[in-house]
Amino acid sequence: MLSLHRQKPDAFAPELINRYRSALDGQIIRTPTLPLKGSKIAPLLPEGAEAYLKCELFQHTGSFKARGAWLGMAWLNEKERSHGVATFSGGNHALAISWAAQQFGISAKVIMPKAADPLRIAGCRQMGAEVILTEDIAAAAALLQEIGATENRTILHPFNDINMAYGAASCGAEFIEDTPVLDYVVLPVGGGGLIAGMAAAIKHKSPDTIIIGVEPCGANSLSRSFASQKPEALSEVKTIADSLGAPAALAESFSLARRYVDEVIEIEDMVMSEMMVEMRDRLNLFVEPACAASLGAASGPLRKKLAGKRIGVMACGANISAARFAQYTAGQIGSVTQG
Repeated sequence: MLSLHRQKPDAFAPELINRYRSALDGQIIRTPTLPLKGSKIAPLLPEGAEAYLKCELFQHTGSFKARGAWLGMAWLNEKERSHGVATFSGGNHALAISWAAQQFGISAKVIMPKAADPLRIAGCRQMGAEVILTEDIAAAAALLQEIGATENRTILHPFNDINMAYGAASCGAEFIEDTPVLDYVVLPVGGGGLIAGMAAAIKHKSPDTIIIGVEPCGANSLSRSFASQKPEALSEVKTIADSLGAPAALAESFSLARRYVDEVIEIEDMVMSEMMVEMRDRLNLFVEPACAASLGAASGPLRKKLAGKRIGVMACGANISAARFAQYTAGQIGSVTQG
């Protein structure tokens, strides 16, 4: 198989999506799409809206990241496999790389911030990856370059490699096949890899569907980049949604996002923490903050815009410990359950 991981997302070709979907067939889970019609969840939706939730939290390792991680591993040549791989991540990509490396018998080294959920750190170690902890995600990104150079490991980036774009595109293609024609699709934004790949696949099949990205106010690199029309870096990342806490928008993934994403909005952490509780109580889903961003935005700041529309929302991952869930939702549980 061709070693395509070194190409960047600006080389992405929508006509190749089905080729890489075929490669993933039998390796990843075709996750379900849930019509949000139940009597418990319907009152939370925009008035008159018809909504569909892509449940990627049921994917291998609990997030969409498994798709691109598997492709990245499959595209390594024998020499690269012998040297192993390395990545940095707040958790979900680290878990996905650990899993994919285990499938192929490849050594994996993952660099994570000390503040990462212990559940995620333990999960990586249980799958055989070597875990290195740093002060924050920016320090993890810097250390990754050093390890890649000194150990000859192939760096599998969380969002700026083409394998991640095609992995996300496979998810977008499934989503658009499993729903009626959608007016809007609302997707979470971290580094931009998920939304760029999914948007490319959705627009390829349904060019009139409007793609809206949602990112935390405290990790708004893509919003800033869209405003300035160039990739922007953050001096600080401050959000409970560690899966969406990319320290910068990189040129290649930003370029791909600009091609297919219509709008990016910002939300406060409170929107995600409140929706985490709502999804637990109304959908029986125990989710991380990033997983609540899409539905939280649709039922909150985008509520008027989406009224009467057919909309798609994304449940991107659910890797969170009970302790961390309680920490992030402590201020919401009382008011929601009493209501």
